[in-house]
Amino acid sequence: MVKQYGFLIDIKRCYGCKTCSMACKSENDTPPGVLWRRVREYNTDNPNTGGFIAMSCNHCDDPQCMKVCPANTYTKRADGIVVQDHDKCIGCRMCIMACPYNAPVFDPAEGKTSKCNMCAERLDDGLLPRCVESCPAGVLLFGDIEELRKIHTTDWTALEARYHLPDHNISGPNVVIIPADK
Repeated sequence: MVKQYGFLIDIKRCYGCKTCSMACKSENDTPPGVLWRRVREYNTDNPNTGGFIAMSCNHCDDPQCMKVCPANTYTKRADGIVVQDHDKCIGCRMCIMACPYNAPVFDPAEGKTSKCNMCAERLDDGLLPRCVESCPAGVLLFGDIEELRKIHTTDWTALEARYHLPDHNISGPNVVIIPADK
């Protein structure tokens, strides 16, 4: 039994094609402008270096979205996936303000937020999340977070400074990030 699912992101492999983002959008039929997995370009102190990082919901140990939602739209499944009952969303955007990773996305046309559910329906059918399955460079891996952490130990302090990520202690993200070469 999986205790907590998570993602591994190998930044050094990502070349910014955004296939993961578009596969997610297609799989989940999100409205225009609503991307649950976003590929962000970053720059380092060296003007000749930079790259891309593909981020989505990190299905945190302590999901801030779930803590602040007044409509109780968020729940955490036994496998650690944080899901949203979209019908309950009242569009207050508290989850957006609370999430350190900006995972929930507001759709102004509908007046509600939504976010990555790790393709829970696909997982329940024995399939991989679409973003992982579609990545041509093998940037994304998926599985039990403890197994992914055996592949690579994330140095959060260095990552947070280098990629301008929030303090991991806020929510306990279930993601492993392999940084690009320096």
